Amino acid sequence: MDHPVSLELNDNEIELIIGNSNSNFSGITSTMLQVLPYQKKMMKLKVLGNQHHLSDLSLHINFLQAIKICRHPLSNGKVRIFHTRRVDEMIQALIIKYFFGGKFKIVFSSAAQRQRSKFTLWLTRRMDAVIAMCNASASYLENPPTKVIHHGINPDIFFPAIDKAKAWQEIVFPGKPKSPNKYGIAILGRVRKQKGVHLFVDACIETLQKNPYYTAIVVGLVSPRNKNFVNQLTKKIEQAGLSQRIIFTGEQNFKDIPNIFSSLSMVAALSDNEGFGLTALEAMSCGAAVLTTETGAWPEVIRNGIDGYVVPVNDVGAVTEKMETLLSDPKRLAQMGIDGRENILANFTVEREAKALCQFFRELQ
Repeated sequence: MDHPVSLELNDNEIELIIGNSNSNFSGITSTMLQVLPYQKKMMKLKVLGNQHHLSDLSLHINFLQAIKICRHPLSNGKVRIFHTRRVDEMIQALIIKYFFGGKFKIVFSSAAQRQRSKFTLWLTRRMDAVIAMCNASASYLENPPTKVIHHGINPDIFFPAIDKAKAWQEIVFPGKPKSPNKYGIAILGRVRKQKGVHLFVDACIETLQKNPYYTAIVVGLVSPRNKNFVNQLTKKIEQAGLSQRIIFTGEQNFKDIPNIFSSLSMVAALSDNEGFGLTALEAMSCGAAVLTTETGAWPEVIRNGIDGYVVPVNDVGAVTEKMETLLSDPKRLAQMGIDGRENILANFTVEREAKALCQFFRELQ
């Protein structure tokens, strides 16, 4: 049940309504929350939907409050913007606009790289503007997007450890040896085949035998339906005699994730498909070299051979080859991490994303 929230701003001063319809913490929720602190400095806004995950509850409004706000025009004569990122948020915006006389333009941000349903296409055609998160996601839209705006990372949250070897030794996981190897590599996210975890494990089995200074970790929740998949990988690891060097850590506390990233020398992201793929950006911001598949925004973000490597999807041979190249030269690996951090600072910060969004909204107004 929503608690009444007083509107600090006069209804006809609120310029931007942002959808937040999913109570689960997803990648979409994460990106919305990361840009929100910067956006609220640039535009007068409210967030429609569940209060979950909002650090500033004064920004929250419910559906009835949104109707009340949107029925009044802006006092400055400009057009209000309703920013949606999900199908149900598009529906909410259209209901308020056409059934309750809402006065605004609707913007839909599209990250998915898959064919959309006829209903989703119908909704998208009724948007006033569509933003794609990368060129790859733009290619799946029925019509070219109005704008392409890449996601960004907060480099003040995701930053490299001063001494990665020391930071890695201080990281504690269930099953991790008390005297870990000098460097850590990892794959992070939901543990399932679609995320390429099997490619990471197979490449590690082949590569770690030749590179004794590394320990590999698989960080993420193992759902009941994926336990058999993980059990098969665990048996492979045991048969290779690498149980102390390839470790499934399970799900970790969200607040600890930046600290984990900062201790790593290399991060793999090997999904079959991605909407955008923040994992690689978070790793780069933390000074880790990256090894990814050519999906999502990764080919647009990663400078191949400078920040890491991009390989074909579901190609274990290519993953193994590039992992061997990365791990066999620790000095070059460290330099790739430094270069990746500089790439993020120059081109992919969350502040830049927020500015680009607000500038685009201003143009629509």
